Amino acid sequence: MRRNPLLARTAGRPAVAVLAAVGVVAGVLVGWQGLDTVNGCGLPVNRHPSETAQDWVRNADVVIVGRAVRERESDRQELTAGAYRYQLERTVELTRESVAFTSRRRTHPSPGPTVDYVAPGWKVLRSDGTTRVDDLTGDAPRVVPGHTYILALRWEEDRWVSLGEGAVVPFDGHVVGRGEWCGQVLGTDGFAEGERISRHDDHSLEKSLLGQGENALTRALDRAAGQDAGQ
Repeated sequence: MRRNPLLARTAGRPAVAVLAAVGVVAGVLVGWQGLDTVNGCGLPVNRHPSETAQDWVRNADVVIVGRAVRERESDRQELTAGAYRYQLERTVELTRESVAFTSRRRTHPSPGPTVDYVAPGWKVLRSDGTTRVDDLTGDAPRVVPGHTYILALRWEEDRWVSLGEGAVVPFDGHVVGRGEWCGQVLGTDGFAEGERISRHDDHSLEKSLLGQGENALTRALDRAAGQDAGQ
């Protein structure tokens, strides 16, 4: 789905000043922390193209269905200026439920029964040195224990990371678009509303599969892989 239900996503994310203003309003309305971001839900992070099924089969090493079971701090970065004293990386342990796609293009390990996934972490306020503020990736789930996700993952620097903001899809109850997104828990109706006000040229995998299950995911990836092999 890849967008805040309160915001219309514009093609190419051009009007930064406008988005910044709207983001502050959205953050106030829904009580999100982290209003130092552009859209009130974190900045988008895209290591590789990640929106469509074609993006996934071309760039991901594996696509898995995983349930987040626990999280831990995995790194710490001191910040020399600003409201935050340091930033904490977060590693989420996922129970792998199934593998929907495996690429043969690159060398990578097979995902085990549990997968350690590097997810957005926390920032700690400089004022007291203890208060944590959640980091959020723009238009994407945070990935929190107790929820299930579809993840298009790539093995980089000896760890599993997502391709980008379009590569993590809420999948509670094995229904696309149901579950945690941007730190909030929504049903498919909330996601559908976000899609209704989003840009018309959005062809994301999540949007095309909204409300469907794992069979539809597998068919979409198989179809994309076949098209890619024929090019």
